Amino acid sequence: MMMKKKQDDLKEAIFLLKKKQTVELKLLKEHMQTVKESLKPVNLIKGLFRQVTSAPEIKGDILGSIIGLATGYVSKKAFVGGSHNPITKIIGSLLQMGVSNVASNNSDSIKSIGEKLFQLVFKKSDKTALKNSISDN
Repeated sequence: MMMKKKQDDLKEAIFLLKKKQTVELKLLKEHMQTVKESLKPVNLIKGLFRQVTSAPEIKGDILGSIIGLATGYVSKKAFVGGSHNPITKIIGSLLQMGVSNVASNNSDSIKSIGEKLFQLVFKKSDKTALKNSISDN
């Protein structure tokens, strides 16, 4: 009888271990699928982009660079216009590089001025809309 109990205990232990093994194998496969997805190039790039853009100091740098590039591009377009003269185009490119550099180094000042202009324009348009609605009544 004691031998029968030990055999039953062993069978139960083997059954529980097999059940545990099945559950762990399923979890391992799910984890491997997650790892496989995260290693796809698109997901790596997305993750890197999220990390880069979530850092506050980098956000400011990116915004400053964008302001600099946009300002440089606009200044080149304004200077060169539709000219086909190669010298004008070279001077325009140099102007673009210079303006971009200055603008990206002073992006905080440019953002501040831009915000003030934005507020000024929209406050005036709000006042104008308010005056028009009052005069319509």
